Amino acid sequence: MDKCIITFLPDNKKVVVDRGTSLLSAALTAHIHLNSSCGGDGVCGKCRVLVKSGKVHAEPSGRIAPQDRNAGVYLACQTLAESDLTVEIFPESRLDLSALSREELALRLRGIYAPAEDIQEAKPGLTQEVFAFRPLVEKFHFELPAPDFNDKLSDLERVCRAVQEKIGDAPLHTGLANLRKLGELLRTSSWSVTVAVAAKGPVYEILAIEPGDSSQKNFGLVFDIGTTTITGQLVDLTHKKVLGTKATYNRQATFGSDIITRIIYAQAADGLEKLHHAVVDVLNEMAESFIEEHDVDLNDVTCVCVSGNTTMIHLLLRIDPSHIRQAPYVPTANYIPAIRAAEAGLKINPHGVLYCLPGVSSYVGGDITAGVLSCEIFKSKDLELLIDIGTNGEIVLGNNEWLISCAASAGPAFEGSGMACGLRAVRGAIQAVHVDPESLDVAYTTIGGDKPRGICGSGYIDLVMQLLRAGVVDKNGKLNREKAHSRLRPSSAGYEFVVVSGPQAGLDNDIVVTDADLDNFKRAKAAIYSAVSLLVRHMELKAGDIRRVFVAGGFGTSLNVESAVFIGLIPDLPRERYVFVGNSSLAGAREVLLSRDAAQACDRIAGNITYFELSTDAAYMDEYMAALFFPHTDAGRFPSVKY
Repeated sequence: MDKCIITFLPDNKKVVVDRGTSLLSAALTAHIHLNSSCGGDGVCGKCRVLVKSGKVHAEPSGRIAPQDRNAGVYLACQTLAESDLTVEIFPESRLDLSALSREELALRLRGIYAPAEDIQEAKPGLTQEVFAFRPLVEKFHFELPAPDFNDKLSDLERVCRAVQEKIGDAPLHTGLANLRKLGELLRTSSWSVTVAVAAKGPVYEILAIEPGDSSQKNFGLVFDIGTTTITGQLVDLTHKKVLGTKATYNRQATFGSDIITRIIYAQAADGLEKLHHAVVDVLNEMAESFIEEHDVDLNDVTCVCVSGNTTMIHLLLRIDPSHIRQAPYVPTANYIPAIRAAEAGLKINPHGVLYCLPGVSSYVGGDITAGVLSCEIFKSKDLELLIDIGTNGEIVLGNNEWLISCAASAGPAFEGSGMACGLRAVRGAIQAVHVDPESLDVAYTTIGGDKPRGICGSGYIDLVMQLLRAGVVDKNGKLNREKAHSRLRPSSAGYEFVVVSGPQAGLDNDIVVTDADLDNFKRAKAAIYSAVSLLVRHMELKAGDIRRVFVAGGFGTSLNVESAVFIGLIPDLPRERYVFVGNSSLAGAREVLLSRDAAQACDRIAGNITYFELSTDAAYMDEYMAALFFPHTDAGRFPSVKY
């Protein structure tokens, strides 16, 4: 097959591909990640590039204006190389998959932990039950008695006897590799050895036997694999200490911004393999960075504990996720037994163990189980609610007697996708907005203080609230055509409001919010609110019965509660009942890593949560339609909101 050389600017990277390869695939081969939230279907229009030289084939797209097409602008996902090419990538088309900055990391993690903190520090606003400190993997040092004619136990029995004095009378086994070297190792070490023992439910496994005393060198990794962001920590399992925290973007976003798009991509040739490596490579790179920074031997990293939604766990383990989106929506597994980390491609100690937190259903995964654990809803006498707002909105309602959950498909609007100027929570994203109701002057803050490049989820919530208050947007979510102002103008999407002009933003185009954006946003907020409302009503309760609402996720840490109530995203409750818990998924997974008791509690929580399928309840559509207004068609539900 003919080959083409494609040069990508401004990176000046060259890649050789087969003729007929899409520019999106070619960019990925060159390790350049483009913003393709639709997974390459040509729908989102985010992967615009400029073909400066060479011949391509591309069908006309409604996402590219004729004048731009004539100038050489194409969608990378819909454009095939037919000769050697020079392609320039627009800044707004690039998917920033670098590690989060210190400011971004603090934003996402605020309220639950800080880098290098002591695990015993209580979470702000929460009364934390301290599980007994018994890590999933422990190292014990033994000075074993040498055998003699009065003590003729075999070498393995001698080791097992010592271990069971530490862990109790539990089943204990080990692998053949340890047995083959055991005899020589015990004798050359003068019977002084360190044994690494992993808890696998009621059974324990001897992972490794090392000469001398290495019991103080025992480390674990904990990861929250989010649809958009991956966050990780290196934990000292001997001294109960977080050594470092990192976060970066999930490279699977190259193949689609939401789980449904990725599940569909997984069905393509090599699709599952690519999605698997996209996440495993990130975890391995983070692990490598941790051990270099903290001078840790990779062989001393004995355990990895992971939380994530059901799809993310399937893709991590290279398990076919297709049945998740097919009725009756049953995953291959909600509970994953502890496995060797190497089986999933994770590069830690070769005998190290991977634990995945148990999920509840196809759309309520281990990240939510971890959230219930860390927020301690499962032991509260009061009625409490956990809302994890993201591409999917997962909700858990209950107390120490019962727990019920549901999932609402909010779409990627809260992550900035599907919006004309939407942006993930990265540097330069507008995260807070104020609009003067008289002059319509716009004041804003951006993540990192950089020039604005777009608007992230919390910024849209603030913006919509401010525009409603100023009368620029009506309750139906339409821009006011009768309001005369230079910021309001017709557009190809109906009407638009200019938030920041191009020169101020340092971009070629203005940063705007359109009628189409408002419609997407309205549907996303309606999905979240109607799910909460129906879940409460299903249990024959009222919103006012909820004593505490935990808002979780990186999005939740920067959410303005007044704005969220004003637009009808969350119930109109006394504001002191809202608690922002940041990344509760990572916090819960860390508790499991550090305590077998927490792991057992997590298993019980997953088993006790009842999943409520919204799509099977006829009342859900009524609730959803009623929520397609700001704040709601029933103004009585939002008594504090005055327009």
